[in-house]
Amino acid sequence: MSNAINRPMPIFLSFIAALAILGISLGAQAQSAPSYPLKPIKLIAPVAAGGGLDNIARAVAEKLSRSIGQTVVVENMGGGGGSIASQATAKAPADGYTLMIAYVGTHGTNPAVRKLPYDAIKDFTPIGMIGATPNVLIINPELPIKNFKEFVDYAKKNPAKLSYGSAGPGTLTHLGMEQLKLAAGIFMVHVPYRGVGPAYTDLLAGQTQVMLPTLFAGLPYINSNRVRGLAITGTKRNSAAPTIPTFKELGYDGFDGQQWYGLVGPANLPPAIVAKLNTELNKVLALSDFSEKMTSEAMTLMPMTPPQFSNYIRDDIARWAKVAKDRHIEID
Repeated sequence: MSNAINRPMPIFLSFIAALAILGISLGAQAQSAPSYPLKPIKLIAPVAAGGGLDNIARAVAEKLSRSIGQTVVVENMGGGGGSIASQATAKAPADGYTLMIAYVGTHGTNPAVRKLPYDAIKDFTPIGMIGATPNVLIINPELPIKNFKEFVDYAKKNPAKLSYGSAGPGTLTHLGMEQLKLAAGIFMVHVPYRGVGPAYTDLLAGQTQVMLPTLFAGLPYINSNRVRGLAITGTKRNSAAPTIPTFKELGYDGFDGQQWYGLVGPANLPPAIVAKLNTELNKVLALSDFSEKMTSEAMTLMPMTPPQFSNYIRDDIARWAKVAKDRHIEID
């Protein structure tokens, strides 16, 4: 009888052993399975090559490549004030391999004043903030203008003789200038470009005379006397350009907007990927050489969690919607 009772035991033990081996095998596979990212990441810059946003995208891509262990390739996609790039990003697979540098144009001013083919809130996953820089009013130095007061006087005496370039309709380089035209009671012709790079080309050549780019992008031209800086947005002067007064100092309130930049992906990115990207981005912002470079070029770094960045975007859209309403600014 004891033999009959004991006979099934080897089979039972074999089954248990097989389960144990299978468990060990699956565990080993799970531990050895490679994690995100498995291939190069595309980082879309919603402007043509050249200018502040493009510079930031390439600086972030270089550092993020080293930090995350995969190549991050910048792809410039200008046009439509960033709407073309935003649509491409929103329609990309939510797998973490297509990201975009969002900025005040794509996720601030444009959504506040225009009907867009994308929803700046619903169609994207906020990953993290990079930083912000004020905007600076610059002119071609061939103009007989030395300061902001002379600029306003000249514009009033020469209506329609001045034209200004922008990075596209609905960007801060456009909305800010329209705000200035109303506040100062002047008129200038708007010439939109596919990004700030081409706008600089025509400004330097004298095809246009005025622009309101970021101080980040404008500093090299200001320091080399290729353009003249007259005023900056914000509540206080910037240490990178301490001789340029703020609009507020000059008697113009409400010019405290800033050109901010952050990292986003398509809607519904997996939380684990969002968390990893946010961690790696904030590591980049904490690098001393990156921080020093950005600070020297008028950029204030602003690391945030994904929820904080999401709230920032919502608040900025609401802010510019109010400005547009208060200033009666309408964009076709």
